[in-house]
Amino acid sequence: MTVDAEVFVIGAGPAGLTAAYCLTKQARPVIVIERDPIDVGGISRTVKYKDFLFDVGGHRFFSKSQEIVALWHEILPDDLIPRPRLSRIYYNGKFFSYPLKAFEALLKLGVVTSTACMLSYAYAKAFPVAEPRTFHDWVRNQFGERLFQIFFKTYTEKVWGMSCDEISADWAAQRIKGLDLATAVINGLKRSLHIRRKPAAGAGTVKTLIESFEYPRKGPGMMWDAAARRIRAQGGRLLMGRELVSLERDDTADLWRIEVATAKGEHERFTARHVISSAPVRELVPRIKPTPISLLHARALRYRDFLTVALIVRKAELYPDNWIYIHDPSVKVGRVQNFRSWSPEMVPDGMSCLGLEYFCFEGDTLWDAPDADLIALAKTEVAKIGLVAAADVIDACVVRQPKAYPVYDEDYRDNIAAIRLDLEGRYPTLHMVGRNGMHKYNNQDHAMMTAMLTARNILAGERLYDVWAVNEDAEYHEAGASGVEAALKGVRLVPEKVADTQAA
Repeated sequence: MTVDAEVFVIGAGPAGLTAAYCLTKQARPVIVIERDPIDVGGISRTVKYKDFLFDVGGHRFFSKSQEIVALWHEILPDDLIPRPRLSRIYYNGKFFSYPLKAFEALLKLGVVTSTACMLSYAYAKAFPVAEPRTFHDWVRNQFGERLFQIFFKTYTEKVWGMSCDEISADWAAQRIKGLDLATAVINGLKRSLHIRRKPAAGAGTVKTLIESFEYPRKGPGMMWDAAARRIRAQGGRLLMGRELVSLERDDTADLWRIEVATAKGEHERFTARHVISSAPVRELVPRIKPTPISLLHARALRYRDFLTVALIVRKAELYPDNWIYIHDPSVKVGRVQNFRSWSPEMVPDGMSCLGLEYFCFEGDTLWDAPDADLIALAKTEVAKIGLVAAADVIDACVVRQPKAYPVYDEDYRDNIAAIRLDLEGRYPTLHMVGRNGMHKYNNQDHAMMTAMLTARNILAGERLYDVWAVNEDAEYHEAGASGVEAALKGVRLVPEKVADTQAA
């Protein structure tokens, strides 16, 4: 029977495009569909407004994985530029360097507050929460209750729209891995004293503390536009403006039957041996036929959305930060991006562009507010913070980003384990990759690594790698390291054959 493609990829974000690139590089027939009719890259795309370019969320090109770094340079060899990482925290009317500078933080917090923070940290170390279950528990153990209240609580609750006591400790352990107060203070002292010491061989860098990164000259979309061109040049098909309607496994023919809808409402049908999905798990599961028994678990998964209000300012230099975290509860904005500091080529000469990020849920009051109201709010708040006068803003636009962050609530782990047990055991040729495809809040290098390893599994004809063991730093383990391995006994994992697929 004729099959349209060996691999059908759902979603043309970093994960989907990485998988397609690795497979087409090995001359495998691949079809990729993308819901957006114009842009690839997903949340890592570059948005254009008049002569201004801006990033949806801010994407550093930094990874501990040399394979990922090499792939970036292979796809976009001449357009990655080095950028200094500069960021601050706005708290209580003051700006704090982030990562912290010890003497600056001491001065701005004051001796009394700083002493209270150290005593709180000492108490947390002496009497830790035995089994930290929530974000609050985990941060309190690592930093102490006082620093949790100052530097974590307000911003985190803005991002997630829920109490820190409702957020799983998994999110903190994953996103702030390897960092505690002692590490932060030691690094802060080194920066305050301008001490630079080469790390010992094999020593890692806490990702939160990196001081530089690479970035495409005209934003992250350059990377994914280049990847799309290469995929097509290597024989892959990339179909824009397509949305998955249904996915059905035909065991007799040993293939998947896939139906998609075009932007015009027309339906197209394809067949493939493997399916790679980077679509949100909550959207994928209901489209599988017959309906998986884990449907209710998929429907229980939650996502946090956000919108960016881009303010155009008639001033060339405002401040050097790439972004500023806003920990002040008196304003709704959570983070402010400065796109000229990401790359000067994103903003015309003599101008600046700030991206004020508001975290919300799709359909809530903020999400549904008219653009004019959101722009007025952003101008008021940027002036209140003291970054720029409202009168200096000469133009603006709004970009909404649904399903930006998978929510780590208290039930998410059990829901994902149930979905994996159901789908991976029944469908070994269905592969979930990337942030939303795995419901794991990670960076784009992590998403790329899950896709790269999935491509190697397909090329090898068996699951040599457990992509669920890839952590936030884009490190990974050979198959068998998964935390829910016991629930997935139907999946064959063969770590001893990993070396055979390195060419992918």
